[in-house]
Formats: sequence, C-alpha cells, structure tokens
Amino acid sequence: MKEKFYLTTAIAYASSKPHFGNTYEVIMSDAVARYKKARGYDVYFCTGTDEHGQKIENLAQKAGITPKEYVDGIAGQIRGIWDLMDADYDYFIRTTDDYHERAVQKIFRRFYEQGDIYKGHYEGWYCTPCESFFTETQVVDGKCPDCGRPVQQAKEEAYFFKMTKYVDRLMKHIEEHPEFIQPESRKKEMVNNFLKAGLQDLCVSRSSFRWGIPVDFDSRHVIYVWLDALTNYITALGYDPDKSYEEQSEHFRKYWPCDVHIIGKDILRFHTIYWPIFLMALDLPLPKKVFGHPWFNFGTDKMSKSRGNVIYADQLAEHFGVDGVRYYALSEMPYNADGSITYESVIARYNNDLVNNLGNLVKRTLDMDKKYFGKLVPTPGKEEFPDGELKAACVKAYEGVIANMDDYHISDALDCIFTMLKRANKYIDETTPWSLARSEDDRERLQTVIYNLLEAIRWGAVLLTPFIPGTAREILAELGTDRTGYDTIGTPAQFGGMVPGGELADSKVLFARVDEAKKLAEFEAERERTMAEAKQAAEAAKTPEKPEGCAMIGIDDFMKVELRSAQVLSCERVPKAKKLLCMQLDLGYEKRQVVSGIAGFYSPEDMIGKKLIVVANLKPATLCGIESQGMILACGEEQVRVVFLSEDTPLGERIR
Repeated sequence: MKEKFYLTTAIAYASSKPHFGNTYEVIMSDAVARYKKARGYDVYFCTGTDEHGQKIENLAQKAGITPKEYVDGIAGQIRGIWDLMDADYDYFIRTTDDYHERAVQKIFRRFYEQGDIYKGHYEGWYCTPCESFFTETQVVDGKCPDCGRPVQQAKEEAYFFKMTKYVDRLMKHIEEHPEFIQPESRKKEMVNNFLKAGLQDLCVSRSSFRWGIPVDFDSRHVIYVWLDALTNYITALGYDPDKSYEEQSEHFRKYWPCDVHIIGKDILRFHTIYWPIFLMALDLPLPKKVFGHPWFNFGTDKMSKSRGNVIYADQLAEHFGVDGVRYYALSEMPYNADGSITYESVIARYNNDLVNNLGNLVKRTLDMDKKYFGKLVPTPGKEEFPDGELKAACVKAYEGVIANMDDYHISDALDCIFTMLKRANKYIDETTPWSLARSEDDRERLQTVIYNLLEAIRWGAVLLTPFIPGTAREILAELGTDRTGYDTIGTPAQFGGMVPGGELADSKVLFARVDEAKKLAEFEAERERTMAEAKQAAEAAKTPEKPEGCAMIGIDDFMKVELRSAQVLSCERVPKAKKLLCMQLDLGYEKRQVVSGIAGFYSPEDMIGKKLIVVANLKPATLCGIESQGMILACGEEQVRVVFLSEDTPLGERIR
C-alpha cells in the first residue's frame, strides 16, 4: 500500500484577482504534490477559495450585486488561473459549498455546547482586509500590523473562543514536535511573540454584517471568517462534527492528519495557534507540519495596484509561457527570505536557464542525433573521460533533488538539476561530437557521446517533471522513451535507460530567446496602461454616484424636521470613545447637549465658538452613557465635514 500524503494550500480570499505572489503558493504546492506522486506516494492535494467576510460584503455592495454573485465570479477567476498554471490539485473547495457551511455550523455549536465558546462584547481595532481584530498595543500608527492598512474602532457583541484553555497543551506539542512549524525562524516568532506573550481569547463571530455562515442558534451572529476558513482542511475530506475520529469516513481517516499546510508567512498565526487549538477542541490529530513560505515583492516594494507594480501570473504567461512562469517562481524564491521579481530578472532567468541551458541542450543533441544516426538512439561503447563525470553529475542531481524537496528547499532542488544540465552542455564542448563525426574510426565514440547526452537529458526531464511538467512531458516525448518515472533514475546502474535503436522525434524550440529591450518596452507600456486605469478608477471613486432606491417624501414630511442654527459653547472628548465629541450648544432660546461622532476629524478646539446646524426636534438618544439632544449636520463618510454657518447667523433660526 502506498504511503499517503495530504497537502493543502491556504485557500485564496475571493476578494480580487490573485497577483503573482498569491499564485506562487499554488505553484509551489503543486510542485511538492507532483514530486511526492513521482516518489510513489498516494497524494491528495487540496486548494480552494475563502468566500465570506465583511470585505467581500462591502465589495459586492459597491459592485451592485449580491455577495454570492461576487464570489462566484472571483472564485471562477482564481480557479482559472490555478488551472492555467497547470496545478494538478485533487479537490477545490469553496467555503460557500453547502456541505462546508453545514459542517461549520455544527462545529461552532459543538464548541459552544462543550464550553469552549462564550458570548461577550468586543471593543478594539479591526482591519477589514485582514478580517482581524487587534489591541491598542498591536496597532502601529493607526494601521494594521499585518497589512499596513488603516484600522477602524469596532465595538459589537460577539462570541469568543477560550484560547487560554489550550495554550499549555499547544506549547507542549510544539516542544515535542520541533518539525511542526517550519522554517525554524517562524516557529520562534510564533512562540515568543504570541504564546509566551500571553494569548487572548479569540473573537469567533460577528454581528455587524451579514455575509457569513449564520450561527444556527443565534441569528444575530455570523461565524468569524477565520474559524470558517480554517475548517476547510477537514470539511474537504468529509468531516462530520457529530462523529468521533474513529467514526469518520474511510476517506477522512485515510488522509487526516494533514502532512503539510503550505501557507504564506502572514497567516502563520492563524494556522499554528488558532487552528491547532480548534483541532484540540474537536479531539482531532494536529497537522504534521505547517510551512510558512516567504513573499514575492516587486523589486524591493510590496506589490500594489496604486503603484502600478502588480504582476499577474496569467499575463506573465502570455510572454514566457506557463512553464516559464512556473520555473521563475520556483527558482527565484528563497527558502527563508522574501523573493524579488523584476522584469529584468524574469528575462534573465528565462534566457539563461531555459533557453540556453535546457532548451539549447535538447535541441543541439537531438539535431546531432538526427544528422549522425537518423533519429535513432545509438548503441554506446566503452566509457572514456569525461563520461564518468557526466554520469556522476546526474546521480548528484537526483540526490540533491531528493534531499532538498523533502525539506521544501525548492529553489535549491532546481539548482541541482540545472547544475547537471550545465555539466551536460560542458560535456558537448569537451567531446566535440562534430569532430568525432569526421572520422569513421571515431564512430563508436560518437555513439557513446550522443547516447550519454540523450540519457542525461532523460534524467533532467524526469527530475523536472514536478516543476515544469509541460516541458518535461514534451522532452520525454521527443526522446520516445517510456522510462519517465523517478524509479528509473537515481543510481549509477540506472544510467542507461534509453533503449538503443529507439526512434526519436524531431526536435522543437522549447523556449524562444526573448529580446530584452523589446520586452521591457512592452512591459513599460503595460505598466503605464495599468497606472492610467488605476488613476481613472480612483477618480471615478471620488465622483458621487446618484443614490438608488431613495423613497420620495413630500414637503409636509420635510417640514417636520426642524433644522436650526446653534453655536458651540464648549466641547470635549467623550472618555473611552475615540470617535465622539460632546458639545454644549446655544440655540438662542435654550441650551442643548449634543454628542457627535466627528472626533476623528475635528478637535474640541476646532469646534468651540463655531456656528452650525442642529436637528432640533430629534428624539434624545444615549451614546456611551451620555444623553444627546439632537444631531449636527455634516456630510461625507471617509472624510466627514461639518456644515458651518457664517458668524452673523442669528441663533435659533430655522434653516430652510
């Protein structure tokens, strides 16, 4: 029976088209999955989309469609890019799948019934893009510590998970399983910055928006997106929360626990702290390994649409082909440091490695075989220098790939293969087949040289199958060999898999050389178009849209609202409420106290002495324990502006 290997990616958030950095994770995971399959494992590779949350609700509203319609479009786009990148996944889960939603509801209820969840109130800072809450000390200059975007003050009723109940158990697991969090630097970060620093209970529901999986016993709440998303790794296998591990389906028990979660370093906290604790509460085994990969930056900057430096994998593939994109992503990203993508480096990698080193080697060799042996695999003769060195280079490449891939050193594995290919190109220069072809006395030696080159190419193609599968398949087809598996290479004795007398196909240009200057000019034109589109979109966003669906009212209704002039006598901030100012107003005929949420835009000093408009006949309301006897007139959402009156406006006058 084959040994199983269950691998997952972090499911992509269905808010927008994934850029090159997002796509890298799927390419990397696919390379690992293909490698494990080549090594004889029973692999189950799962990916998908995360489709709930406030950010998506907001985006759908702006687009004028339902959240489900919005995520259907983005999920289709994401899956299309994964397929284009030749990702050979076994299952694609969407968190809007009905079976997933039912399972998440059951999991939430189970947590609640066994005392792991309680109801309370949350007050703190919230980052909508990250769907994450932060304390005052975690926020950096009013911005999210993870993504750097502005955060908003939030207060709402919520359910909380008792993280502290499981902290000691999690710490023990990490200590007893040093391989659990990789790389090592990431483990130290999680332990020191979160676990040892003191873990807070986690907010696991929201009541301020509706696009999420409803809590089935409390209709005011939807389940927090991270609890929803993380459980995809077990719901994709058919997990039933009503059953014990032993009672689960054969499929679930076969593949769980997961052998590796491959995720970005920015969401490591959720996968190595929250997710293991959820699994402990469900009495399920923990994943064997969580690998937090680095990021791809554009040069030294993070990719940003506003900067015009966002690169998309599908657009890049139009210039370099799918395998060109895969190769660059896998070869350029270091194991434990952020990678950098520039158009210059993509072109250099493509021309130097794929065109010169690989493509030229294959075409030269097949063309020479066609010329000297009529496209038939020659019979090798006795070994001479440097035959042994070429054979040793092939064996070393195989051993290097095995050692590096088992530790997820992908770029190092590729480097081992291309070092061998460089040795094969050098072998041509050393043996000079064209010189050997001039003499019949050197015929046997020529046969040996061409045979060795064909065999080295076969080894290279087999080793490259997980990384650039399309190209590897094409090379092996040109060789006309059925010896295409990892089990046909590896030892010196296995060097000789090409069957003499076999027929080769005509050689093709695997990778066409790119003119750097011409290609860079094309990229610059694309960047300018992107910047122009971003500027146009930003300008459009500034233009207010005509409101739709507004109910018309008559003059009689309008006249019921008393808008009167008033002057601010005094103003102060409301304690423990960063958005509120409390003002004492003079309406001429009486004094009023009004509380307004403008503290983020005006200081108390800005308001004292100013004349403004107040709704004078509004029913009083209590805000943070303070009675507000009216409302001042202001406009704007992101940038609020109070409507001020001229200094000579009489107090208490009705505004018409």
